[in-house]
Amino acid sequence: MKKAFSSLRSLLRCHWAMVRKKGTLILCGAFLFVAWNALLLLFLWGRPPIGRLGEGGGAEPGAGEDWAAGKGKRGGASGLAGEVIRLAEEVESELETQKKLLKQIQSHRSIWELRKDVGKMETEDAKDKKDELKEPQQVPQLPVLDENKALPKKVPAPVVSSPPPDTKQDKILNDEKQSPENKVGLTDSSPQTVIPILVIACDRVTVKRSLDKLIQYRPSVELHPIIVSQDCGHADTARVIGSYGSQVTHISQPDLADIPVRPDHRKFQGYYKIARHYRWALNQVFNTFSYSTVVIVEDDLEVAPDFFEYFRALYPILRSDPTLWCISAWNDNGRDGLVDPGKADLLYRTDFFPGLGWMLLKEVWAELEPKWPKAFWDDWMRHPEQRKDRSCVRPEISRTITFGRKGVSLGQFFDQYLRYIKLNTEFVPFTKQDLSYLVRERYDETFVKEVYSAPLVKVEDLQQGGSLKGAGPFRVQYSSRDSFKVLARNLGVMDDLKSGVPRAGYRGVVSFLSRGRRIYLAPPEGWTKYDTSWS
Repeated sequence: MKKAFSSLRSLLRCHWAMVRKKGTLILCGAFLFVAWNALLLLFLWGRPPIGRLGEGGGAEPGAGEDWAAGKGKRGGASGLAGEVIRLAEEVESELETQKKLLKQIQSHRSIWELRKDVGKMETEDAKDKKDELKEPQQVPQLPVLDENKALPKKVPAPVVSSPPPDTKQDKILNDEKQSPENKVGLTDSSPQTVIPILVIACDRVTVKRSLDKLIQYRPSVELHPIIVSQDCGHADTARVIGSYGSQVTHISQPDLADIPVRPDHRKFQGYYKIARHYRWALNQVFNTFSYSTVVIVEDDLEVAPDFFEYFRALYPILRSDPTLWCISAWNDNGRDGLVDPGKADLLYRTDFFPGLGWMLLKEVWAELEPKWPKAFWDDWMRHPEQRKDRSCVRPEISRTITFGRKGVSLGQFFDQYLRYIKLNTEFVPFTKQDLSYLVRERYDETFVKEVYSAPLVKVEDLQQGGSLKGAGPFRVQYSSRDSFKVLARNLGVMDDLKSGVPRAGYRGVVSFLSRGRRIYLAPPEGWTKYDTSWS
C-alpha cells in the first residue's frame, strides 16, 4: 500500500512539474488526467475482487453471496486486508501504465517544441527575405473573358493572367549612369538588373514559335521575365499564350475600338492600333510593373541563341553613354552575302533606328510617351526631333529574324527584304568582352579613320568582271540622294532614307560585304550632318 501511495505521489509530482512548465493547454490536460485517475480509484474501490462471476453474481466461483456477505464469511479483517492488497496492486499496475503514457507524452512534447521552434525560425527567415525584396506593384485584375468572344470596347483595366516573377526588380539607382557598376568598359550587367522581354501580340497563333525560342534561350526566369501584351482580342491566340502558364505573363490591351481617322487614312487603321498598343504596353512595363528597361519584340520574331547575352552585355553601355538611345538586334542589310559570317561578334553604331528587337530605357520612354504618335511610330522615332543626334547599336549578324508575312504591310516588305535576313547561330559571350569601343568618342575616331583610309573605287570595279583585287575594305562615294539610291541598288543594299539617314548607316556610311569584300558606301570626307530633305 505504501508503495502504491509512493507511486501516486511521484505521479502527482510529475503532473505538477508539467503544469509549471507548460501553459494553459498542459494545465487542462493534467486536470483531466487527475480527474480520470480519481474516478478510476473510486471504481476500483467499489467493485468486487477480480475473479470469474458465478451464477448468483458472487466474486468467487460458485458463490451466490454479495460482496458484503462474502467479506464476513472470509474472516473479517484478514479478508479485508487481502482485498486492500489486491486493490493496491491493481492501482500500482494502473499507475505504472499511466506513467508510461506520461513518458510518451513527454517525449512527444519535446518533438512538438522542436517543430514549433523550427516553424518560428522559418517564419522569421521568410519575413526577413520579404523585407529584402522590393514589394511588387499590385496589378489590376479583370475577370477572365469568354475566349470565344471579343473583348468589350471599354474595359477599365487589363487582363493579367499571371504576374511577373517576384524578383529584386530594378535595384539600379536613379544615378546609375554614374555608378561604378556601369563605368564604360564593364559590359557585365549588375546581377540585380532585371531586363524583361515585352512581346507585342495580336492575332497570330504563330506567336508560339517566338515564345518557344525565347523560353528555350532564356538564362534566368527572374532576370528576364517575359510579358506578352495582346491586342485584338483574338481567342485562339489568347489560348496559345495561356498554354505557357506561369512561364509568361499575359496582359490584354483593353481598348479594342476603332480609332477615328481621316478618310484617306482608313486603310491605315492597323498602324493606328499598333501605335496605341505600343503606348499602352510600354506604360504597363514601366509604370505598372516598374521596370527600368525593356527589350521589345513582336510576335513574328525568332531570336538567336545569344539574344539575351547580347542585350545583357550592352545594357551598361546604353546606360553610360548619353549619345545612345537604343540597342537593336537587327541589321537592315543583314542578308546572307552582305554580312561576314566569320564576324558574329562585330557590332556597330547606327544613326538609323532599326527596331525589330530593341532595348529601351525608362528615362527615354518618359521623354517619348507624352508626344507618342497616333500611327507609324517607327518612322516617327527616326525624325530628328526624337533622335536628337543619338544613335543605336546594331550587330553585323542579326539576333532576330521575322517569319511574319501576315501583317499590316500585307507581306510586300517581307517578300522583298525581310525573308532573306541571316540569323546568327553562333553563341558569342559578349558579357566577357570589352565593348567600350562603342562609346562615341572612341568609336568615331577609329571608324572615320578606317572608312576614309580605304581606297576609293568605282562601283564597276566591284562588279563581276571588275579588275579590283583584294579583300578590302574599299570605299564607294555618293554625293547626292539620287547617287546614293543608284549605288545602293547596284550593290544590293537597301536604298531608302528616313530624314536623310540611310538604313544601317552611321555618319552617312553604310558598311557591308560585296562579293566577299568589305565595302563602305560613304559621303565625301568631312561629313557633318544629314540632309533631312533626302527622304
